[in-house]
Amino acid sequence: MATLAKKLPTTAAHIWEWEGKDRTGKVVRGEMRAESETVAKTQLRRQGITVQKLKKRKAGFGRSISERDITLFTRQLATMMKAGVPLLQSFDISAKGHSNPAVTKMLLEVRADVETGMSLAEAFRKRPLYFDKLFCNLIAAGETGGVLDSLLDKLATYREKIMAIKGKIKSAMIYPSAIIATAFIITTIIMLYVIPAFKDLFSSFGADLPAPTLFVIWLSDGFVSYWWLFFGVIFGAIFGTIFFFKRSPKFQEQVDRLLLKLPVLGEVVQKATIARWSRTLATMFTAGVPLVEALDSVGGASGNQVYAEATKRIQAEVSTGSSLSFAMQRTNLFPNMVMQMTAIGEESGSLDHMLDKVADFYEEEVDNAVAAMSSLMEPVIMIVLGVLIGGLVVAMYMPIFKMGQVVG
Repeated sequence: MATLAKKLPTTAAHIWEWEGKDRTGKVVRGEMRAESETVAKTQLRRQGITVQKLKKRKAGFGRSISERDITLFTRQLATMMKAGVPLLQSFDISAKGHSNPAVTKMLLEVRADVETGMSLAEAFRKRPLYFDKLFCNLIAAGETGGVLDSLLDKLATYREKIMAIKGKIKSAMIYPSAIIATAFIITTIIMLYVIPAFKDLFSSFGADLPAPTLFVIWLSDGFVSYWWLFFGVIFGAIFGTIFFFKRSPKFQEQVDRLLLKLPVLGEVVQKATIARWSRTLATMFTAGVPLVEALDSVGGASGNQVYAEATKRIQAEVSTGSSLSFAMQRTNLFPNMVMQMTAIGEESGSLDHMLDKVADFYEEEVDNAVAAMSSLMEPVIMIVLGVLIGGLVVAMYMPIFKMGQVVG
């Protein structure tokens, strides 16, 4: 068994589906993880099972590992460790029960690292794509203090609340995005096919067309001739924005700064960012991470580059002896209530508790703001669509109305 453990980090384990008979002759089935068919048969024989069928499960491509997958795993691990399940067995259970092969593979690799003597935090740090600095720091603090189960529970709760905030904002944007996309498709069809058909019809009238109709026909002619340029500019702008947003912190900061200044939406983004910022710092501080070190993880977790840069300035001032509330005040990004609650927390020695209260308050504010924004956006979108599509339709029917009046 020791030899097998040494091979685990370098050899990928596969999932094998097997069928056989136990010592009593009863037919049994199951699945297991092993590096090869030979290893799988050996392990089954040691359990007293006579193997009749053994087949490697096809992993398939699966989906990528999402934030939700990591959050679910964190909650499962926290629950099992609180129940007294050994760490390695907890990994086995989580990996076996996951429907995403990519997650299963990753968890087995982490388990193999831990089994060979690596700390859990170090094993997670080897995979920064899935486990950020905040996650690893909290795990390290839990291992050092002997309170890993407690910190895993706090970490799972933290990730669940952060995901809830993001989910509410995304859900609020789904409806208007779908409506705008539908309007774009309908307008494109009208421009490319409907208006040219009306143009051919109007050419047989031999009369002057109304100015709105001429304007719409002119737009349609330009769209038909240069549709490739129109779509190229739109999709180029979208992909260019995404490209530079991911690769340029300066560009990302400008976009985030613009988002904060937008009417209605900017307020929601600011409240969600402050909620994440406060919740992250409270979680780190509760885990016993020193304030300066905790601030190192808070900026990136806020989800906004403007607040990330401000957090760096706050960290620099706190490291030279300034109070957290004073450093926050100098950024001009935090409302007065947040700074007062922070100051009270510093004076009373309950900074983590006060920051949790701030996060609770702003999470509730996000709920209310999203509900208000959804209610406000629906009539605005309907008006815009009515003016846009309705205007096109009316402009094209004006010559027909005019002809009907003449005939009448």
